[in-house]
Amino acid sequence: MKFSVLTSVYKNDSPSAFKEAMDSLLCQTLMPDEIVLVRDGEVPAELQGAIDEYLVKYPEIFTYIPLEQNGGLGNALRIGCETARNSIAARMDSDDICLPDRFEKQIKFLKENPDIDIVSGTISEFNNDPSVITDYRVLPKAHGEIVELLKSRSPLNHVTVMFKRDSVMRAGNYQDFYLFEDWYLWIRMYLAGCKFANIDDVLVNVRVGTMSARRGGMKYYKSCKRLLKFMKQNKMIGFIKYTKLKTVRFIGYVLLPNKLRALMYKKLLRKKTT
Repeated sequence: MKFSVLTSVYKNDSPSAFKEAMDSLLCQTLMPDEIVLVRDGEVPAELQGAIDEYLVKYPEIFTYIPLEQNGGLGNALRIGCETARNSIAARMDSDDICLPDRFEKQIKFLKENPDIDIVSGTISEFNNDPSVITDYRVLPKAHGEIVELLKSRSPLNHVTVMFKRDSVMRAGNYQDFYLFEDWYLWIRMYLAGCKFANIDDVLVNVRVGTMSARRGGMKYYKSCKRLLKFMKQNKMIGFIKYTKLKTVRFIGYVLLPNKLRALMYKKLLRKKTT
């Protein structure tokens, strides 16, 4: 079963981290047929040089889409998904590290479960050294449990998803939605009748960095509030749950300082072991 990988790179990405990510895609026990690499706006010379190295070395695998202007991750993935040549596609960030058997496990799962439209898995997290794991994000496996979680937060680990492109396109494809393009897509896929799954295995080792700081501030809160309103309008959640979630997000995203927010993420949303 052939499949594509969708990834996007932009000016703030580290050339060394980018190389680690690409190498992890090219050392799989089951290799992708295509890596769709979207350059989201112009990038520094060193990063462009790293990109060019892979394009020259693996011209038959990489489909390169250099965008002149930065339009955000949702826009980049929309273009990448439209361009991909295979019916199955997987996501990957340009600074994370795939485990060697990630794609083999996901393709096997999709073959054994043809009713599933999208499958993700567990992520491990690290700060600077990939060998020093700090936390895991483990999610429910069954469709019903995933849908319940969908009404409160993203129930899939975006960097690990593999999906049927037709199902994503039927739901309206990726769209621009500030830092919530993934959760917004899962909601629309649910409304389109898609079926979800997670597997227990760790599939991607994720570089955490300043993630908790990015997940804060008034702009982030307003984007989340708009997403919650969309769910309420589509009768996924009622007014009481909408109000509760909106209030909790305001406290977490706007009132809490970054360090305390990071601590809350670790205590409430992460596990120390799988």
